[in-house]
Amino acid sequence: MNKVNDLNERKVLIDQDLSRIIEMAWEDRTPFEAILSNYGLDESALMKIMRANLKFSSYKLWRKRVKTKSIKHLSLRSKEVTRAYCPTQYKLSR
Repeated sequence: MNKVNDLNERKVLIDQDLSRIIEMAWEDRTPFEAILSNYGLDESALMKIMRANLKFSSYKLWRKRVKTKSIKHLSLRSKEVTRAYCPTQYKLSR
C-alpha cells in the first residue's frame, strides 16, 4: 500500500472515530497502547489530533494530566490494574 492510500485510510478512520479517540485520550484509565491498538495512533499522532481539535487551554490541561498519570502507559501501570475502564462506565440503558 502506498503512503497516499495509507494517509487517506487513516483520515477516514479519524473522521469516523474522532470523538471516541478524544474520549479515550481523556480517560485516565485508557492507556495510549489501547489507542494505538484500536486506531493505529501513537502518542505523538494523538497529540496532533488533540491539539487540532481542542481549545489550546484544553490541550494544555490534557497534556498536564497525561504527564502526571502513570496509568496512561501500560509499562508504568501497576500490574494489579487489568482493565482499561471502570466496569460501570459503559452501562447499557434499558
